[in-house]
Amino acid sequence: MNTIKLKAGHLLLPFALLAGQSQAASLQAAADALKVNNTQSVSLTGTGKWFQFGQAPAPTLAWPEFDVSSYKASIDYDKAAARVQITRLQTVDPKRARPTATEQKPDQYVSGALAWNTNVAANGTVTNTAQRASLEERRAEIWSSLHGFIRAALANNATSKASKGGVEVSFNTDGKYHYVGFINKNNQLEQVKTWIDNPVLGDTELLTKFSQYKDFGGQQYPAHIVRSLGGHPVLDLQVAELQVNAPVEISAPAEVANATAPVITVTSSKLAEGVYHLTGGTHNSVAIEQADHIVIVEAPLSEERSLAVIAKAKEIIPGKPIKYLINTHAHFDHSGGLRTYVDEDAIIVTHQENRAYYQKIWANQHALNPDRLASSKARARFDTFKTRHVLTDGKRAIEIYPIAGNTHNDAFALVYLPAEKILVEADAYNPPAANAAALVPANPYSVNLYDNLKKLKLDVDQIAGLHGQKAVKLADLQSYIGVN
Repeated sequence: MNTIKLKAGHLLLPFALLAGQSQAASLQAAADALKVNNTQSVSLTGTGKWFQFGQAPAPTLAWPEFDVSSYKASIDYDKAAARVQITRLQTVDPKRARPTATEQKPDQYVSGALAWNTNVAANGTVTNTAQRASLEERRAEIWSSLHGFIRAALANNATSKASKGGVEVSFNTDGKYHYVGFINKNNQLEQVKTWIDNPVLGDTELLTKFSQYKDFGGQQYPAHIVRSLGGHPVLDLQVAELQVNAPVEISAPAEVANATAPVITVTSSKLAEGVYHLTGGTHNSVAIEQADHIVIVEAPLSEERSLAVIAKAKEIIPGKPIKYLINTHAHFDHSGGLRTYVDEDAIIVTHQENRAYYQKIWANQHALNPDRLASSKARARFDTFKTRHVLTDGKRAIEIYPIAGNTHNDAFALVYLPAEKILVEADAYNPPAANAAALVPANPYSVNLYDNLKKLKLDVDQIAGLHGQKAVKLADLQSYIGVN
């Protein structure tokens, strides 16, 4: 290994030698071509596709697609800050009925250790909301960008080795994040890989590919950028314009800078004897008491949320273990806490189509943010179904049905308590706010749910949604879809 001192202002980096030239020269040549030492910020605009991570309609399918009519990213490398503004609309899929799409305009920021979104209401009211769960990804996007990767390589004792006619450059940041990039023989960065944490997938590959380099006002830059997360694209961008060192002003608003981490709250509402609606956040669960154990419906979001739900369930139903966790579908916001129940030694009750997927992804490494299952290495136990499935203790029956034909998800389930006439469901029907305008046409997911209830001849009184703050009546669903 040779140590080569780069130009003034660069670090002392260890590199092996390529035949006829040093690998440091390849990294240096890429840095020189990009004028990295003289580039403090980059702004780019474009159009393309955006994909909704973690919301695949089936475990083996890609993330849902949106058309992006406007994309603007501004990055301040000196301050490790970025702003991304997108105008997007979900792509029409003739094979899947969906609610009428509305244009979305997210405005996303990161600066140092803070991430937030800004929303401007129709009346002009500005709301800034901290996005702690997005911080890791947004920071990774900065150092996976073209200039960002080269700058980070020069600043983090990168090592290089010959690879496929070019050079592979790798380094670590913050003592935990690993980056690997490939620079081709033309000293162009072709791709960057890094890994970020996800409660479902564990250490998740974030892959950025650069192609179609061309001249943008004297700067060679890729006209095509594709970013993938968890094996499927999340952004496919055609770059239209590039500005280097344009003013980028990004600073966290006071309400974000001064915000404290939210406390996870679980509120219990009794729906019937031994049946409790566990709310208090954006996603809910239901606890059901059986003769010698507890059944929980849904493990959303994260380990932290699941631990709070488990604690609440054992508080209101003391002295009994959690034997079953019923999972309605594999969307990440509804399966992010499942690993916690595997560690708890609960049996995971889910549609048969989800089992192989869960077994595969739960084998992934969880080194970036080890959870309890990563430590205990408990083996997942499953109880799967494709048709009606019943859990009973001889007194209380819990019926589980696939939701047939619902285009929200192909392996989708509802839970029904026949004695109590309680329906538990997620996403097929999310009770709207009291003053919300009716959807026209009606939400097809909700229409389908109601059709399933009729075909199954389920006598429903209460609906304990896994979104929303309280249970509602069947009449509320009927009113929502326009059934008298």
